[in-house]
Amino acid sequence: MSFEKISKTLVGDSPGKTTELTYFRIGPANAEKKVYLHAALHADEQPGIMVLHHMLELLKAADQAGELSAQFVLFPMVNPLGMGDIEFGQHQGRYDRDTGINHNRQWPDLFSAVDQSLGEWLGSDEKENIRLVREAVSNWLQDYPQVKARDQWRHAVMSEAYDADYVFDLHCDDESLLYIYSLPQQRETMRVLANYTGAAATMLAEDGGGNSFDEVWPAIWLKLAKEYPDKAIPMMRASCTLEYRGQIDTFDALNSKDAENLYGYFQAEGLIGGEAKGSPIEVPVATDLKAMEIIRAEHAGLLAYCVELGEEVAKGQKIADLIHLDGEQAFLGRTPVIAGTSGIILSRNTNKYVWRGAGITKIVGSDILESRGEFLLED
Repeated sequence: MSFEKISKTLVGDSPGKTTELTYFRIGPANAEKKVYLHAALHADEQPGIMVLHHMLELLKAADQAGELSAQFVLFPMVNPLGMGDIEFGQHQGRYDRDTGINHNRQWPDLFSAVDQSLGEWLGSDEKENIRLVREAVSNWLQDYPQVKARDQWRHAVMSEAYDADYVFDLHCDDESLLYIYSLPQQRETMRVLANYTGAAATMLAEDGGGNSFDEVWPAIWLKLAKEYPDKAIPMMRASCTLEYRGQIDTFDALNSKDAENLYGYFQAEGLIGGEAKGSPIEVPVATDLKAMEIIRAEHAGLLAYCVELGEEVAKGQKIADLIHLDGEQAFLGRTPVIAGTSGIILSRNTNKYVWRGAGITKIVGSDILESRGEFLLED
């Protein structure tokens, strides 16, 4: 049995500033499988913190009962640097203030980092290849520059995630249903996860653009398999982003049930024993991420929605009006906001004052939208 609380100090970039990063390691150290979970990478998204708060209690009890056959590593609040990003009484937390980079973008391309050291060593033994790849990443991490607090933070997080078989990144949207982002190669295990979590949608893309956290870990295996098709290169079991509804959906009872459902998924994967938890249900099948439309405001205005979350809409249907706030039609005119595809309303903007280019809603359908381009993430 093992339940370990770990704290690391991130040395600040200016005098007198330090930050504490806390995480937990639970379960047998010699387990064949490892599960990595974190929440609040976007520090202004807190439902995942509550989910992992409850998950910790479940895992602690399972560990004491000897029911864990995998090691679990949990960062309930993975981005303490972003948690301190408070300005004029409002928490921000999505972007690094120093660089302007989204905290969930531009994580390292591990394939580029280690490929030159691997090619001649890979062979026909899958387990040995896994060991070699992880060893190469571990060696690369030893030389990873840790100058600024952000560098130290990323190094600490990657050092726990690189050898995991499951990597789950818990986020939330604005006002939203629960949904999942993952890869087409993980369609089957995502179907099981979606049924346990009750996900309203599962969107799949091999590369959403921007090197988001959940994509960099399977990406190294995908790229190695393409580069060395004659070698035994496996696919990691599961990596995804779990969007736990909207920012306001941080509630004890709701997120406790979310934790039970997630726990039940890991039981279904054979990683936890004991009495079965969770309430799996049949949910919609996964779709290509290019079938999700993100509608943006044509001009600044005040939103007046005429559809609800989860509502089925048809292409060409009005989903909102944008009330004019300036110009000849100020406070008199309205611009209809029209659905460009058929599907369900997955998310809405809680801020009813929007500016040009601001996101209004996401619609998940089944038709591939060529207009989505190559960069499929919201920002």
